Amino acid sequence: MNVASKFAALAAVSMIAVSGAQAQEISEFRIGILGGENASDRLRAYECLEERAADLLGVPVKLFAPADYNGVIEGLLGGNLDMAWLGASGYAKVYLTDPEAVEPVLVKINTDGGYGYYSVGFARVDSEINSLDDMKGKVFGFGDPNSTSGYLIPSIEIPKLGYSMEPGDYFGDVTFTGGHEQTIVAVANGDIDAGVTWADGLGEWEDGYNSGALRKASDAGLVDMTELQQIWQSPVIPEGPIVLSKKLPERVKLDVVGLMASLESMDPECAYSVMAGEVKGLAPINHAAYQTIIEARKAKNN
Repeated sequence: MNVASKFAALAAVSMIAVSGAQAQEISEFRIGILGGENASDRLRAYECLEERAADLLGVPVKLFAPADYNGVIEGLLGGNLDMAWLGASGYAKVYLTDPEAVEPVLVKINTDGGYGYYSVGFARVDSEINSLDDMKGKVFGFGDPNSTSGYLIPSIEIPKLGYSMEPGDYFGDVTFTGGHEQTIVAVANGDIDAGVTWADGLGEWEDGYNSGALRKASDAGLVDMTELQQIWQSPVIPEGPIVLSKKLPERVKLDVVGLMASLESMDPECAYSVMAGEVKGLAPINHAAYQTIIEARKAKNN
């Protein structure tokens, strides 16, 4: 199905969902927010969605912002969360642990109509690090072991270029910072020599691209993008899915899908906040889109 057809189908779902009666089968709705920036910023970014979901569902909506990716993953696996926007690697871990825990329903569509993004390596402009060739003996920072762009894809693609990811082999150290924002700030402050994060690769570097962790950090005034430069970029990665617990009543699933699908048109400011920058909207997605990531994760023993 092409993107136009996906949006048409989604619009139909949205009309059905938003026009439906308030959900009566649940007493609350729980949304998990992946790590990547500090908890208060994550919660603030989702406040608008919390309010809209509560109005639609007619039940309290609770936001959870665990310290790391695994907190959201375990919350979904344990039945303590109903929804989350996962990275592809996080979804792969959930699926490999329990195929019946969640289902992918929607994916972020970039301003160019695609749903790919990139793992981006970067360093300070004044560091004299212009590529991975300049990283010998340097400290390389990665966000979270369960992050697709922040670890899984770099850990596969960088060794293909001849650079070992074992600490001390080529890089002086390979360290985890705890999340995308932490990586960006650590590089900007000179605490580590270079790091990786995620970006859609569209728009201007000086803006932090159109969407992604660099854009959020730039918007928040945490970094001046003119002081940073890109030193590596991965092949395109499928954007991670918004997932819903399979245990949710179908009526609730329809309502939530409809809300999320129409968020960009109903409340562009909220969509910008939740989706980490400029987007075209959301489109349907299913499990098959993540099979390559699942196989990659399986090959690395989850």
